[in-house]
Amino acid sequence: MASPALDAIIAAKRANPFSPDKSVEQLRQEYSSTINVEAMPKGTALTEVDAGEVAAEWTSAPGAATDRVFLFIHGGGYIRGAVVANRVTAALISAACGATTLSIGYRLAPENPFPAAIDDVHGAYRWLLAQGIDPKRVVVGGISAGGGLTLSLLLKLKELGDPMPAAAVPMSAWTDLTQSGQSFITNDYSDPSLSKGYLDTTAAYYLNGADPRTPLASPYYGELDGLPPLLIQVGTAEVLFDDSRLFAERAQAAGTDVTFEPWQDMIHGWHGFANVLPEARDAIASAGKFFKLHVN
Repeated sequence: MASPALDAIIAAKRANPFSPDKSVEQLRQEYSSTINVEAMPKGTALTEVDAGEVAAEWTSAPGAATDRVFLFIHGGGYIRGAVVANRVTAALISAACGATTLSIGYRLAPENPFPAAIDDVHGAYRWLLAQGIDPKRVVVGGISAGGGLTLSLLLKLKELGDPMPAAAVPMSAWTDLTQSGQSFITNDYSDPSLSKGYLDTTAAYYLNGADPRTPLASPYYGELDGLPPLLIQVGTAEVLFDDSRLFAERAQAAGTDVTFEPWQDMIHGWHGFANVLPEARDAIASAGKFFKLHVN
C-alpha cells in the first residue's frame, strides 16, 4: 500500500494540472516553487564546479568515497529543472552508494534545443574522466528526461568509442519522444505528474523540428547492444511506464544485462520526493545496492 506521503503529493499535483496555456516561464516558476533546500541530510558537503563548461555540483555524504562517482542527471522535460532542486536526492544517492554524486545542470530548451542537452551530458562525462576517475567506478543515472539522457549518453559513448561507465540507472526514464506507449492511455488518470499533452509540448520545444525517433533524443530507437548493465526503475502508475518496460525488453533482446524494477503505485519521478517519501528512499537504496554490485 502506498504511503500517506504519496497521497499528499498526488493531491497537490492534481490541484495544479498542466494546461497548454501555461508558458515555459510559468512552468519553470512552478517547478522552482517546489524546491526545498532545508531538507538536506546532516553532514552533506556541496561543492559547485564547472564540469567542462557545464554547471555542476559535487555532493558527498559523510564517508563517501571520492574515487567512486554517481553521475546524476535531473529531469524537467528538457525545459526546466535544476541541480539545486535535486540536492536531497543526490545526497541520498551518495549515501546509498558510498560514493560522491556529480549532479549536472545541462542547457534547457527552447533556448537550447536538441542536441544541446546530450552534448552537455557527454561533455560533463568526459570532464569527469579527465579528472582521473576510472570509468569502471562511475555509474550514470537520472530521472525522467535525465533518465532518457542517461541512455542517450550510453548510445553516444558507443558511437564514439568512448569508455563506458560501469553501469547505469535510468529512473522514470523518458525514452520515446513520440509518446506512443499504451500506458499513456491506461495510466492517464493514475499519474498526476505527466500527460501526453504536456510531453508533446515539451518534446516539440526540445526537438525543434528534429526527428523524434533520433536515437540520441529517443534512445528507445537506438541499437541497444553493447551497453553496460542497467537498473531500470519505473512506477506502475506512470504514463511513461511503457517507455521503461519496452526499452528494457529491447535492451534484453539485444543482449544487455537489464534489471527491471516496476515499483507498485509509484508516480512519475517519485525519487525526487526523497525528503518526504519513503518509497523514494527505498528506490534509492536499491540503486545503491546495484552501484555496489558493479563498482569495486
